Amino acid sequence: MKNPRLSILISVAVLAVFAAGCKKKAPVAAAPPAPAPAPMAKSTPAPPPPAHATPAPQQAAAPQPAKYPSAAQRARIEELLARIEDAYFDYNQHTLRPDAIKALEADSKELRDIISQFPAYKLTIQGHCDERGSEEYNLALGDARAKAAKEYLVGVGISPDQLAVISYGKDKPICGDHDETCWQRNRRIHIVAEAK
Repeated sequence: MKNPRLSILISVAVLAVFAAGCKKKAPVAAAPPAPAPAPMAKSTPAPPPPAHATPAPQQAAAPQPAKYPSAAQRARIEELLARIEDAYFDYNQHTLRPDAIKALEADSKELRDIISQFPAYKLTIQGHCDERGSEEYNLALGDARAKAAKEYLVGVGISPDQLAVISYGKDKPICGDHDETCWQRNRRIHIVAEAK
């Protein structure tokens, strides 16, 4: 060999190149396999509606009932109340007499039929007494008379929630004479429609 150093250098260089060429390559990460395609679902078309079928009707919202009667209905109620004569009572009594029942019975069923449609509409039954007796006694007696009339009207079918009672005792007489004829007219109940 001509130059031993040169041959060693060439040998080392060849080995370096050879070693570099033989060096293990880092494995390349394999991509995961692609997912299998989902099987295609067979779409079946919806069957057509039968020729004789009609579309389902849409339910309309139920109208809210009116809270109070119309002007015409209020006028009829006032007419009925005017025709339902005052029911009169015997002295020191709160039970309904036959003539008082007849007075209440005359138009109370029609009145019931109208006001039952309007639960917020109310009537007031006023109890009255003649001038004899103490204020406290007459207030209690007037209250008992109004409650007797209310009980009758509830029996006819008017809701008790639509009937209020009040006693005026001897404070609101309709007759000012001091005799039995006048006192009889003052021992009564009277029904009025409550103001809205």
